[in-house]
Amino acid sequence: MQNGTMEQMKVYHHDRHVNGHFYAPAESGKYPVVIFSHGYNGNKMDFDLSAKYLVEHKVAAFCYDFCGGSNRDESGMATTDMTLFTEMEDLKAVIEQVKALEKVDEDKVFLFGGSQGGLVTALTADSMSEEIRGMILLYPAFCIADNWNERFPNKEDIPEEEELWGMKLGRVFFESIHGYDVFEHVGQYCRNILVMHGDQDPIVSLGYSERIKATYENVRLEVFEGEGHGFTPEGNETMTRMLLEFVKANI
Repeated sequence: MQNGTMEQMKVYHHDRHVNGHFYAPAESGKYPVVIFSHGYNGNKMDFDLSAKYLVEHKVAAFCYDFCGGSNRDESGMATTDMTLFTEMEDLKAVIEQVKALEKVDEDKVFLFGGSQGGLVTALTADSMSEEIRGMILLYPAFCIADNWNERFPNKEDIPEEEELWGMKLGRVFFESIHGYDVFEHVGQYCRNILVMHGDQDPIVSLGYSERIKATYENVRLEVFEGEGHGFTPEGNETMTRMLLEFVKANI
């Protein structure tokens, strides 16, 4: 990586550990940092290129695996034990450890979340306005609770395990969001937010991001024409440039 370093890190909490990569400019000093949270069955490498781009422009980054958040997670936690709320615990622990790093300016911490990681990021940031400088959401999956509650409207409908896109979820995932209205638990974060969403997303309707814009005070919604759930290389390049511009504008 040009002009930067990447260090493997573990964050221990709740009798488990998060595996992550910390990217930083090579020079000494304190830098703004973006904490990247991946989506369903993703991992810490999903935003590796974006993290390296930030480092080239004097912004640090931390990418990590949610415990039980994918088939590639190495924490030892089963995917069937993961919930949105265990992922919130992971992110809160990550924030505390990253803030304490020598090269991080603890007053310039930004959260970035993609898809399910976007929902977890928003839920986490809601009580942390003073600690989080800005929030960036990429096709955030605020639809998750709605989708599963439609699938399993009654608790007796919930199975012990359910496979989705090659990954098994456990009963605890569905029970924890049964009857859960996401928009009743977000909206308090008052600093600037950038939301990026494709207009051809077949997984998360653009309408959810439009509702996010109406729910929070300070939201900029960027609609990517022709992009779906998971951007093309060209879309990702544009997304990363917008991310950097947002960070620079808010430090």
